[in-house]
Amino acid sequence: MLGFFPGLTSGQLPDSAGWAVEELHITAHNGTHLDAPWHYHPTMNGGERAITIDEVPLDWCYRPGVKLDFRHLEDGYVATAADIEAELQRIGYTLQPLDIVVINTAAGEAYGTPTYLGKGCGIGREATLYLLERGVRVTGTDAWSWDAPFPYTARRFAETGDASLIWEGHKAGAKIGYCHLEKLARLEELPPFGFDVICFPTKIKNGSAGWTRAVAVFESEAG
Repeated sequence: MLGFFPGLTSGQLPDSAGWAVEELHITAHNGTHLDAPWHYHPTMNGGERAITIDEVPLDWCYRPGVKLDFRHLEDGYVATAADIEAELQRIGYTLQPLDIVVINTAAGEAYGTPTYLGKGCGIGREATLYLLERGVRVTGTDAWSWDAPFPYTARRFAETGDASLIWEGHKAGAKIGYCHLEKLARLEELPPFGFDVICFPTKIKNGSAGWTRAVAVFESEAG
């Protein structure tokens, strides 16, 4: 950047120090991010054009949060609507429209390790639609993907030849448009409910996803 200031030398700068700057070459699906309906399918809601990340309603992204604890489910398991319903009953919560539902899987504790990509359960089509039919529009997981890890899905496809098993939770968005968060962290520290989730995505024109620094917010107990 010295080229912007002809004649300037580094020694003339305060303490001879310049400035820090980064250049990144990553996809919008690296790190914690919010997937838009466009990522799953060209259409949503039974035929409408799927919205891109810059079109996601921001009021979807700041809502009461609900955590479902699926850490006990084995890696590669595909969670069902019955699993969702049983966990909601266990924690004593009734879903409300636009709640943000996050799934705590066994992948959370493996983040940053070589085993992370293959850890955690996935959320199947039936389970995803269970949430969407109750008005949920943003979901999330601490796993690499909302669906089961690819090695398990690849094995099921090899055994059955059924391509509908691939990304079945993602593809539920063709029926009812929704977003999901992937690669969340520290979900084990959250209670089942009683907090808000903020997950505004980076606005990328026509993008299939946007990075987000997702946070849980609790009301202050200070008198």
